[in-house]
Amino acid sequence: MNALVIGGTRFIGRHTVTELLDSGYAVTVFNRGNHDDPFEERVEHVEGDRTKRTDLERAAERDLDVVIDCVAYHPEEVRTAIELFGDSRYVVISSGAAYGSEEIPKREGETALHDCTAEQATDDSQETYGPRKAEIDRVVSDAAADGAEAMSVRPPVVYGPHDYTERFDYWLDRVDNHDRVLVPGDGDCLRHLVFVEDVARALRIVAEEGAPGAAYNVGDRRLPILSEWIELAADALDTEVEIVTANERELAVADLEPDEFPLYRSYPHVLDTHRLSALGWEATPIEEALARTIDEHRASDRTGRKNGPDREAEERVLSVLDTL
Repeated sequence: MNALVIGGTRFIGRHTVTELLDSGYAVTVFNRGNHDDPFEERVEHVEGDRTKRTDLERAAERDLDVVIDCVAYHPEEVRTAIELFGDSRYVVISSGAAYGSEEIPKREGETALHDCTAEQATDDSQETYGPRKAEIDRVVSDAAADGAEAMSVRPPVVYGPHDYTERFDYWLDRVDNHDRVLVPGDGDCLRHLVFVEDVARALRIVAEEGAPGAAYNVGDRRLPILSEWIELAADALDTEVEIVTANERELAVADLEPDEFPLYRSYPHVLDTHRLSALGWEATPIEEALARTIDEHRASDRTGRKNGPDREAEERVLSVLDTL
């Protein structure tokens, strides 16, 4: 079986290439070559820009069974890819952010998706990310109705080794380096996360077994609240921390707001994963996922500190809370 991964050297794409190689695929990676290549001769490389049709056409010259698209951010990019790779089973990474309705849990085919205007479809801002991913899912569905074997996978926030976003690294760094960890709200923020290796396995399974036109949620089986994540991280790091919660008024003494903290969300975000599980997919136990994540985190130079409040500001809040 021959597979092409669009992307493939940084985070989800990197783990997807590994998953495919471990599953016996011959893998070609298509990207711009801007990042270090961890695979070298184990995979074939095609250098190009996925936003340029002529570059994608060169990649499409191969006899491909599976195409996994890890870096599609605009609907037109997906239309082009499905057209060019029409003889392959195509899977694109969508997002849990595609859902436009706050329901618990969010279910494929039931929970409404965001609308997407023509202006949003070509925008690059974070504000239009969810609408663009929703439109990508509609492109997949429409293409399948015309005979394409195209599917999508919707993850929430992804964590694990080589996470260049460093959102999860922020909390690991706090737990690893401080005795007290400041947590917004009551520490009960519930945001579905997913281990990156589980996303990679989901992409392969959907490529092999998924129904054309379908979207598949993927997420951890367990859903710890934020304070529980910190406790789990402390156990995995073999340390102890005091979790100190702060409401909006208490955070305001240092001009902080809850949503300045990585992974915070005021309303629970939960994805139903039964559709994916029916294909034989299973989530990695969180303790195992954390152990692998932490091993790589400590070996890296990532701290995630740029993603959250300065420690000095947190100390100001902690000092005020100590006087109450």
